[in-house]
Amino acid sequence: QVQLVESGGGLVQTGGSLRLSCAASGRTFSSYTMGWFRQSPGKEREFVAAITRSGDSTVYADSVKGRFTVSRDSAKNEVYLQMNSLKPEDTAVYYCAAGGLYLSDYRTYPYWGQGTQVTVSS
Repeated sequence: QVQLVESGGGLVQTGGSLRLSCAASGRTFSSYTMGWFRQSPGKEREFVAAITRSGDSTVYADSVKGRFTVSRDSAKNEVYLQMNSLKPEDTAVYYCAAGGLYLSDYRTYPYWGQGTQVTVSS
């Protein structure tokens, strides 16, 4: 079992940056693949980025590649999503998730945080 708490969301102008954090409880954090997903009203949950257990491999959605960076700090039991060059279409609730069998498939992640709102104004 792992519990996840996201933070760092907020309102930012187009072109701005935000850094999301996800704090995980439990001593098995390093054994979980970690993912970031987002969801806008009326839309399906969408893959954003993921990082493997060791942190040596990352995957990104095409829509965020080159703008977002996912990282993890196993000593702190935290995973981060650095978001640069934000666009209005990035507006969504962002969720971190743990334990994905397939990195980009939200249906395979058993553990989820409560989400944090990111709003990008034009």
